[in-house]
Amino acid sequence: MAVVAMELEGDAVRIEDVVVATDLRRKRIGRFMLDEVERLASKLDRRRVVVSGSTSQREFFHHTGFREDGEWLVRMVR
Repeated sequence: MAVVAMELEGDAVRIEDVVVATDLRRKRIGRFMLDEVERLASKLDRRRVVVSGSTSQREFFHHTGFREDGEWLVRMVR
C-alpha cells in the first residue's frame, strides 16, 4: 500500500511524508500520489505543493517536478 501525509498551509499543501510499500516501489505509485495531491491543491485554490528540503526522499521529489526554493522543495500547481 501507499500513504501520503499532508497539511494545508497558506497558499500551499505541505507534504509531511510519502510512503510506498517496498514491493510496490518503482511502479509509479508515488508519482501518481503526488499528481493527486496537486489536483487536490488545485481544487482547494492552493498554488504550490511543498515539502521540506531536508527530506530523505529528496531525489524522488526532484524526479517528480519539485524544485529548490530556500529550505523547501516546491512544485507549482498547474
